[in-house]
Formats: sequence, structure tokens, C-alpha cells
Amino acid sequence: MRLLYDNLITLLWIAFFVYWQIMAARTKTTQRLEPASSRILRVVLFAAAIVLFSWHTIPVQWLRIQLWPQSCALYNVGIAMTAAGIAFAVWARVHLAGNWSRSVTVKENHELITSGPYRLVRHPIYTGLLFGLLGAVVAEGQVRSLIALGLIAWVLWRKLRLEEAWMREEFGNTYAEYSRRTAALVPGIL
Repeated sequence: MRLLYDNLITLLWIAFFVYWQIMAARTKTTQRLEPASSRILRVVLFAAAIVLFSWHTIPVQWLRIQLWPQSCALYNVGIAMTAAGIAFAVWARVHLAGNWSRSVTVKENHELITSGPYRLVRHPIYTGLLFGLLGAVVAEGQVRSLIALGLIAWVLWRKLRLEEAWMREEFGNTYAEYSRRTAALVPGIL
């Protein structure tokens, strides 16, 4: 039981990625796809972040510097944040339905979704992922996890910017109005 508890954040992320792969098959046909170079860069940086998050015995000493003392309370807060972030991302993925893609795309009969979690923020999947990863940082508290979060935040910000440009092209004034009234990632702030 202790082993399960000690690895709960990792298990939550594994379950999330398995779910994400299964759901990837249930999408509309792609009409427009971002360049391969953009997708490859994202995969490489995500892989680097995953290594940083998961390699607890990484041989580079400064990456293992503890930023704050670990505690059961912080670990539990981290688990709760990770679970909440993943749940929010899953809710957004379910709500997006066939319009979702792991790459920046425009789908055939693409719809602008502005309800459910998209009523709160324009990119709730990214919000959920970042909040969940922040939970992992809170639980871990090491330099390596903070760097990993920064890498993923940068990658998602680049992807968000491309998506925003494509949605403005696809939906024009409707998207511009949606952008004016709905924050990108954090309700009322960003």
C-alpha cells in the first residue's frame, strides 16, 4: 500500500496518458495540420520534461536540490492538485469531443467550443495539465521538477499561440469576441 501511495502522482499521469491515447482515435478528420518540425520539437521537449520529472536519482546534483522541505502534507496537496488538474483536462477533452487533436489542427466541420470548461478559459486542457504538473512540483519540491514544469509551460504557450492564430483565421470575429471575454489559461487573469 505504501508503494502505491508513494507513486500515486506517477500512476495518475500514467492513467491520464493511457486515457489520452485511447481517446485520440475518436476525432474528426484533419483538414489542416501544423508543421512536423513544430510537433517534433514539442515531443522532444515533453520527453525531456518527463525524464526530469521521473528520474529521481538523476546524476546531476544541482537538479536534485530540494527547494522546500518535503512533507506528507505537501505531498497530499500535490496529489490533490495533480488529480484536480487531470480531471479538469479530461473534462475539457470530453467536452471538445471530435474537435480535439494532440497537434494543432483544423478539423473538418470544426466547431468553436465555448461551453463547459471552455466557458472558463480558452485552453482548459493546458490549464489542467499545468495545474496538475504544478501539483507534482509541490509534492516533489526539487529543481528538476520546476525546470520540467517550465519546459512544458513554454511548449504549451508556443502551441497555444499557434492555435490562437488558427482559430482567429477559422472563426474570425466570433473568436475575437470569445478571446475578449474569456482568459486563455487562468480565469480573470491570463
